[in-house]
Amino acid sequence: MTDSKEMTINLVVLGRTQTGKSAAGNSLLGSSDFESRRSPSSVTTRCSLGRSCRMSGIMRRNGCELSLCVRVLDTPSYAHSGLTKGEARDAVRSALTQHFGEEGLHLALLVLRADLPLCPDESHHTTQFLQELLGPTWKDFTAVLLTHADKGGFSEEEYLRNASSTLLSLLSSVQHKYIFLDNQKSIIKEERATVLRKLLDFIRQNNYQVLLLKHSKE
Repeated sequence: MTDSKEMTINLVVLGRTQTGKSAAGNSLLGSSDFESRRSPSSVTTRCSLGRSCRMSGIMRRNGCELSLCVRVLDTPSYAHSGLTKGEARDAVRSALTQHFGEEGLHLALLVLRADLPLCPDESHHTTQFLQELLGPTWKDFTAVLLTHADKGGFSEEEYLRNASSTLLSLLSSVQHKYIFLDNQKSIIKEERATVLRKLLDFIRQNNYQVLLLKHSKE
């Protein structure tokens, strides 16, 4: 919190190549800060911080309306065409400390494609990467963004009924903090507000705690 009438939330988007990670970051910011395009190789090569303008009408706290500012850290994928896993991890860890080392991180957003199955090996490598980055309490500070949700033609309920046990286990491990995001739609203010309210609900459920990252300087 910067003052009694404003709140800033710090988010980082993480995910594999071509999951729509940078596009998801742009949707949250309501901008085009991050380069996002189809490519046979990884597009994002370095960490980049984006900040939204102050938004009103999205949240209230203690009976008062607050203006909301969103900061999103876009990151290279953890299976990268030009970086080793260790290089990608160290770049993200350094950027987290640089940008959120004092205020802390509210949520890490793990971006997965809803139109592709999540295999056990991929889930294992993903959770291992998150634990290496965020430490033993990573589950409390992680939510899942399921992108390309429009491609399957399923409703959210149908999708979850047909989801693999691997994905359902992952969602359960993060206390069912997940959001479906349609990457094909243009950024619509009302839609973005709905997604941000859900993220704020997750943060509220976590009692507005932040993950402190100063230890990652070691």
